[in-house]
Amino acid sequence: MRILYSHRIQSRDGQSVHVEELVAALRALGHQVEVAGPGFYQESGFGGESRRVAVLRRLLPGALAELAELAYNLPTWRRLVRTAGPLRPELIYERYNLYHLAGALLARRLRVPYFLEVNAPLAEERARHSGLRLRHLARWAERFVWRRADCVLAVTEVLKARIVAAGVDPARVRVVPNGVVPDRYPPPPPRPPGPPVLGFVGFVRDWHGLDTVIRGMAAHPDGSLRFEVVGDGPARPGLAALAGELGVAGRVRFAGVVPHEAVPAAVAAFDIALQPRVVDYASPLKVFDYMAAGRAIVAPDQPNIREVLAHGETALLFDPADPAAMWQAIAALIDDAALRARLGAAARAELERRDYTWRGNAARIVGWAAAAAPG
Repeated sequence: MRILYSHRIQSRDGQSVHVEELVAALRALGHQVEVAGPGFYQESGFGGESRRVAVLRRLLPGALAELAELAYNLPTWRRLVRTAGPLRPELIYERYNLYHLAGALLARRLRVPYFLEVNAPLAEERARHSGLRLRHLARWAERFVWRRADCVLAVTEVLKARIVAAGVDPARVRVVPNGVVPDRYPPPPPRPPGPPVLGFVGFVRDWHGLDTVIRGMAAHPDGSLRFEVVGDGPARPGLAALAGELGVAGRVRFAGVVPHEAVPAAVAAFDIALQPRVVDYASPLKVFDYMAAGRAIVAPDQPNIREVLAHGETALLFDPADPAAMWQAIAALIDDAALRARLGAAARAELERRDYTWRGNAARIVGWAAAAAPG
């Protein structure tokens, strides 16, 4: 199948992992995939964004910046048309971005199926967190592309419900969680003697509650527990200061951002893998990394997480409304090596059983696209 993959990602982070892994999986299955995205995407290193984009964000007032996003459909349209010409796509696959309309319009012009991957309700998300100014326009743009897609691919059932509530036919919304490449996670070698290592991978935000982990370590009777934080973010300086104040700075390591290909080795060093907090509609990439590595997982007990993990079977889930609950789950695993081993093995087996892989996602998407093709 000839596939035009459209995106408007501005930074190389978890979003880029999803794009690049899915494209690689589609190509590995023998499909021709051409990617059309912003040129400045290639300028940014992993974990960062284009310098030009960062400058524009600072200089443009909120409403004007949003109008600029909408106007960016003009160069996007030209780029998509240039790519589509020699490719003659049989499918336009697009990663949803707010104010990004060009893919839907081109699919209608070419009369090919339009598949839209939605990872978040961006109008709602940006209104809550980043001061969205043109809210009515943003909601219109969101509904426009959602309703025109032949298939909307939501990453969780929770997100599917939001999309259906916006007026999209439920029959056209499918759930495709994030995935992983399991072969990158060989069975880990036997762990050396000593206390378990706690670990976290991802962007470090205050609301993640990693301070609870550091405070728990300081109060725990075993004074040799270690905590590996792989990633960076605005909460890191405060966490480092807290570790110093509590006398555990030598046992908390901030590894910073690592390339995506280094994540398997980083996670293999954990004994207890943490997903401290997550928004209610997300499909966290780190959960699938932890499952593939066969780590014992601690995660919040909420519907989107329960779509993937089961308390006491493949993870220990805690009440996110209880500030003490996460550390209680961690402490239970610190004291029970057999439970850690059982949960980790079950998580890996569940990942394989349910095919939470990029290759599996690619095969499912192509199958649905073939069924949606005209004629």
